[in-house]
Amino acid sequence: MKHIIPCIIINVALLSFAFGQSVTQKESTDSRSEQEVRQAIEKYRAALLRLDIAALEQIWADDYFFVNAAGEMLTKAQRLANLKSGATTLESINEEEELKVRIHQNTAVATSRVTIKGQYSGQQTSGQYRSIHIWVKGSTGWQLVANQLTALAPK
Repeated sequence: MKHIIPCIIINVALLSFAFGQSVTQKESTDSRSEQEVRQAIEKYRAALLRLDIAALEQIWADDYFFVNAAGEMLTKAQRLANLKSGATTLESINEEEELKVRIHQNTAVATSRVTIKGQYSGQQTSGQYRSIHIWVKGSTGWQLVANQLTALAPK
């Protein structure tokens, strides 16, 4: 009996150390993933402003969709067509509220408040919006699978 108690104490200590290490590794991985997503969002913003079709084709997943402030749902092909035709042009996209990124394994949800000036689908657009992005990490890195803008009421 005297030998069992020290063995139990050692096993409990080793297990708690092992579980503590896996939590630390997860936090480290999440932090690295969060930074990667923040970089992907900046790359996305820059590609929209420059009308960089090639970059957007890589950023948007094949099944990507966008819900605009009018509630219309657009596919990747529709958004690309709008950009190519000039129906969508953006002069500025400014983060007005801290971007928050939450990591869930290979998925990231990013939220922020943005001020946008330009036009979407041929309609003049200017104002503040609540933005949500859903990113998924695959073999080629982080890709945007969906995003939505919700117009905020003027204050």
